[in-house]
Amino acid sequence: MTTTTRTDTQPSGLHTADGHDLIRVQGARVNNLKDVSVEIPKRRLTVFTGVSGSGKSSLVFGTIAAESQRMINETYSAFVQGFMPTLSRPDVDVLEGLTTAIIVDQERMGANPRSTVGTATDANAMLRILFSRLGQPHIGSPNAYSFNIPTVKASGAITVERGNKTKAEKATFNRLGGMCPRCEGMGNVSDFDLTALYDDSKSLSGGALTIPGYSMDGWYGRIFSGAGFNMDKPINKFTKKELHDLLYKEPTKIKVEGINLTYEGIINKIQKSMLSKDVDSLQPHVRAFVERAITFTTCPDCGGTRLSQEALSSKIKGKNIADVCSMQITDLADWIRGLDEPSVAPLLAGLQHLLDSFAEIGLGYLSLDRPSGTLSGGESQRTKMIRHLGSSLTDVTYVFDEPTIGLHPHDIERMNALLLQLRDKGNTVLVVEHKPESIAIADHIVDLGPGAGTGGGTVCFEGTVDGLRGSDTITGRHLDDRAQLKKSVRSASGALEIRGASTNNLKNVDVDIPLGVLCVLTGVAGSGKSSLIHGSVAKRDGVVVIDQTGIRGSRRSNPATYTGLLEPIRKAFAKANGVKPALFSSNSEGACPTCNGAGVIYTDLGVMATVETVCEECDGKRFQAAVLEFTLGGRNIAEVLAMSVAEAEEFFEDGDASTPAAHRILDRLADVGLGYLTLGQPLTTLSGGERQRLKLAAQMADKGDVYILDEPTTGLHLADVQNLLGLLDRLVDSGKSVIVIEHHQAVMAHADWIIDLGPGAGHDGGRIVFEGSPAALVAGRSTLTGEHLAAYVGAN
Repeated sequence: MTTTTRTDTQPSGLHTADGHDLIRVQGARVNNLKDVSVEIPKRRLTVFTGVSGSGKSSLVFGTIAAESQRMINETYSAFVQGFMPTLSRPDVDVLEGLTTAIIVDQERMGANPRSTVGTATDANAMLRILFSRLGQPHIGSPNAYSFNIPTVKASGAITVERGNKTKAEKATFNRLGGMCPRCEGMGNVSDFDLTALYDDSKSLSGGALTIPGYSMDGWYGRIFSGAGFNMDKPINKFTKKELHDLLYKEPTKIKVEGINLTYEGIINKIQKSMLSKDVDSLQPHVRAFVERAITFTTCPDCGGTRLSQEALSSKIKGKNIADVCSMQITDLADWIRGLDEPSVAPLLAGLQHLLDSFAEIGLGYLSLDRPSGTLSGGESQRTKMIRHLGSSLTDVTYVFDEPTIGLHPHDIERMNALLLQLRDKGNTVLVVEHKPESIAIADHIVDLGPGAGTGGGTVCFEGTVDGLRGSDTITGRHLDDRAQLKKSVRSASGALEIRGASTNNLKNVDVDIPLGVLCVLTGVAGSGKSSLIHGSVAKRDGVVVIDQTGIRGSRRSNPATYTGLLEPIRKAFAKANGVKPALFSSNSEGACPTCNGAGVIYTDLGVMATVETVCEECDGKRFQAAVLEFTLGGRNIAEVLAMSVAEAEEFFEDGDASTPAAHRILDRLADVGLGYLTLGQPLTTLSGGERQRLKLAAQMADKGDVYILDEPTTGLHLADVQNLLGLLDRLVDSGKSVIVIEHHQAVMAHADWIIDLGPGAGHDGGRIVFEGSPAALVAGRSTLTGEHLAAYVGAN
């Protein structure tokens, strides 16, 4: 019936195929969604709003994007699917009108030490082709300029057919790669402190090796004895050959107890198992060992450029490929503009467009040789976006997770223009966003809520921006909220002196950061804010840095274990029931024996991705059935871990379950705006902003005097920003000094002191362009920040 109506209203020339202009979702129940049904217009920009935890990501990422990706994966051959993760179908009744979804999220880019901004986009590939065509002297194909491709030489016999005869001829094969042979394209070489690897007064069997995991009780002990080492001889009594074999021996086949194994020198083994990975991705104890035992120094052969001497000798207009990759992208774009070579005109045009896209998106201050693992979440998201701006794909669905994170109000205008550009190419653009400037450009709004966690998961409003403004939803009421400048500001009790700061792009900055007040550091992305803090302030005594980096912990970690909340809860349960506290730990005696307390069973299918299924024995509750018989205040331990912070705060406040130690931690979690998180939610599922606020809650009890927060408004709804400002005020009033790196105008307006860096990004930044009160910044309007803040607070 619907189809008939639609056809009647369509112009006579319109084809039936053009009628599919909606993505229909019916009965979505992923995470906290309560049978959500929405209709999203295609080829339009739809913004999803709502408080943190209201279900935006569950609807956009967990339902629409997840199902699109699952269906695309099913189109690949069974062989290819074997190497891809197995995605389960989202819990939804109907999903119609889906198109290919491209997710541009804030996950930091792979921290592979060989990955740079240039290799992560097409820029390096295009530059390599350019140098292989124009570089003088000419040294070879594009591979000769790649620091990821080694030079290979081989010789041997080949069989040649001539007429009806075959003849063996000697041949040599030579492939020139650009990798520096000394550092293998890493840019630095590692030097081992041998005293951190072993205690030479002990023997191998006496525990001489101090490397994590090298225990002589297991296979390592058998391998060393099988390789012919005297296990009871102290290492300082080893001959030169024995010590060389222990440390550097090439992989050698040995037989241990009838089993074929390979022995390899300790240092070679460490280089493969630990040094080939990014240091930050290692387990904490392994990372501590690497930092203690290994020093990284710039490779003397390539000077840190990662490239071979041949690649460095080939130049265009006096610059080799390492020189151009180390240039700021805006400067590189100008350099490329100056190359007038008709033979490679299309290549130069493509490269020009790519580099200009970096500048458009506010990343012109980066260089192509910047390791991709060092980019922030916002920078990673915008770098991924560059791949798609030049794409010839249309009619796809682009899904963005807060693309304005880490952007100054000046850069948000440019980001909005890019989102509209993607839409105007005929794509559906779905954006999860909190900033009013980005909500304002939407063609369609879906507002979820009304609350967070179990209090959310319903659609409160669907329609236009004007309709949202007039609606009585939390987002509608707060959409036009504008913070006022404070009538009076606090006076500093002292100052943190910084003299001659020159980290990254800072130009010998001298500044006094006031103590005992709320100080906000601002400036466009890339102006030097993080360089100033991390280079000159973070390492000082009494300074607590709370950023958005991942929280180290396994998939068993959750807010309750991370904040120490589980300890008083376990003791309270043990005391009430007269049993041991260990019974109430899913990592100890109370764990379900089938899933070992994980709640899910991981099935490793070899080549295929690991499959995760809910444990049938405990039904995902993680505990033995006997443990769930014990209650506190009428609830068992699994029910307590399923509570949200807000519910648990009420539960542990008074009555039978009154636990002051737990209540204090829960109060802090609620204070930082995490009242909707459940106590047992795995830490791996938290967003960057949630991770930062969880760290803040955990560290508020620390003895630090100076707190540094890096964009704490990330992921916060307009209504929650006021709560955050109240929390920052309480921290300052309790005698702490709070320094916030922030772009949100409400936080700037609330500051006692503002330090503005700039005036631009990269080498156009790195200077202090203003320091003083917010009122003085608005009155002067001398900087980009001043202009935007004046417009925000409605100053005349």
